Amino acid sequence: MEIGRKIYYDKATGNVIVDTGERVGNVVKTTREQDFASFKVLNERIEETVGMIELEFGQFNVEFRDSWGRYRVNPETEKLVFNYDPIDPEQPGEPVYQKPLTEQIKDLTTELSSTQMALADNYEQLLSAQKEAVSAQLALTELYELVLPLTGGASK
Repeated sequence: MEIGRKIYYDKATGNVIVDTGERVGNVVKTTREQDFASFKVLNERIEETVGMIELEFGQFNVEFRDSWGRYRVNPETEKLVFNYDPIDPEQPGEPVYQKPLTEQIKDLTTELSSTQMALADNYEQLLSAQKEAVSAQLALTELYELVLPLTGGASK
């Protein structure tokens, strides 16, 4: 059996209290109540102040790896955010947390698809306008050729 990780966090700050990690093999899925009884750090907390995110097995593995385990929960959205900045002890600063890379890629792919559809629509409109301009030009040329002999002008 494969069990995804559960992340318990402080609802006020988003700081992670316990990450149960992923489990494989002869394991049993635990309940929130069992986790509070098993983990001392959870047992010492007021349960209403602790949030929990339950992940599928393997979910966000790339993000956990690429962020070197630097993640937290955004208290406003109750979603995981990751810090992908390089670790540089000589340039400490406020960490910048971002949505998971897989979600960023999904958002960008959706945005790209929308942009491509808009470009295709604009291209179709441009072609249609170009056809109309060519038709108008031909009509004007025909009209000019009809009117020119009536005015006594010479065709060039």
